[in-house]
Parts: sequence; C-alpha cells; structure tokens
Amino acid sequence: MTDRVVPEGRRQRRRPTKQGAVLSERLIVETALNLIAWHGAEALSVRRLGAALGADPSALYRYFRNTDALLLAVADELIGRAQQGWTPTGYWRADLRTIGLRIHASYCSNPQAALLAAHRTTGRPHEIRAVETVLGVLREAGFPDGLAVRIYHAFVDQALAFAAQDAAALALPPAARATDAEVWQEVYGRLTPDTHPHIAAAFPLLAADMRSSGYPFALELMLDAVAALKPAADAG
Repeated sequence: MTDRVVPEGRRQRRRPTKQGAVLSERLIVETALNLIAWHGAEALSVRRLGAALGADPSALYRYFRNTDALLLAVADELIGRAQQGWTPTGYWRADLRTIGLRIHASYCSNPQAALLAAHRTTGRPHEIRAVETVLGVLREAGFPDGLAVRIYHAFVDQALAFAAQDAAALALPPAARATDAEVWQEVYGRLTPDTHPHIAAAFPLLAADMRSSGYPFALELMLDAVAALKPAADAG
C-alpha cells in the first residue's frame, strides 16, 4: 500500500463489491480479522484481502495508507470489542476486573490477530476510549494522578501480556497443544518425592491449575495490591 488515503468524506465506494457489499473501513477490518483467524498472519495482504472483499486491491488504498495502518485498525477493533456493552458500576475494583477480563477474552477470541496486535499502540478511537475509561475509574475512585497512571500502566500491561501468552498457546497447531498438555502427565507426573518433593506433593493441583489461564488469579493479586495503595479508607 502507498500513502494516498482518501479523506473519510470522499472515500465511500459507490458501487457494491462482487459480494454485494459496499466497501467501508469497518468491512475491511472485519474481513481482515476473519482472514487472520482462518489463515494466520500471512493472510494480511492487499491481494488476499481484496479477493476476500471482491474488490480491486487498489481500492484499499482509499482507507489505509499501508498494511501497518490496517494492522493498527485490526488491533483497535479488538480493543473496541472488549468494550462493547460494558457500563461502569461505580465500584473501581469490579470495574477494573471486568475491563481486564474483557480485554483478555477479546484477544483470545482471535489468537492469530492477538499475536499481531497485543503489543501495538494504535492511537485510534477504541484505544483512546479505553485509556480514558481506565484512568477515569481510577481518578474517580480517589487515586491521585501519578498513582493512577502507574496503576493504569501495570494493569494494561498485565492484561495484554497474559492475552498475548494465552493467545500464543491457543494459536498452536492442535498436535502441539496436545503435546504441551501431555508434558504435565508424562514428565511432571512421574517425578518422585525422593527427587522433587514439592512437585510430587502439589502435582494433582498443579496439573489441574495449569489447564487454564493464570490471568484471573493474577488480576485479583493486582487488584489486592491496588487496594492496599488506595488513599481512602474505603477500598471500593
């Protein structure tokens, strides 16, 4: 793609694509997400996206200056989906918990896209709204600005780090995922108390816990730490 984006008011395609849809930024982003979900990161190309849309690939230049701009829009869409239908409760801890779990779930719903997007800063509307929302939750709960910023930073990085890690596991081929799961039984399950007393003692619980993401518990640990820093007597 090249740097020739058409201003929003003049960009809409008048004729429908071969699939009968009118080309739009939203349609392009949704189609890109579907392609990535089914075919992986290599699917994010002008040629394949144009073919999926039933449009000339050059038409995409009217919406995105290059593939990186499209990738940022895809990343922003994942952030936006995390916010759909969310309303604040007025309780900072409950609100942060819900926001964090929604972010994690949104990225894990499309693991291939998460691998491309979890580490990017989009500067687009959904991300801006998410930053404003989290800072608002913290500032309205009484956290001073300096502390609110540091908590925001740790909170978002934790959510995205777990999302990226869990998405990477989900994106593995089924055979690789099965092999990884078997390691707990075939390797750790055979360790004896004589050589590895702590693993042997905790193994049944360890094997069960490692089947799911550690994010929900890690999030609660973070919220406990944030509550300990809260200046007001009421921890929310």
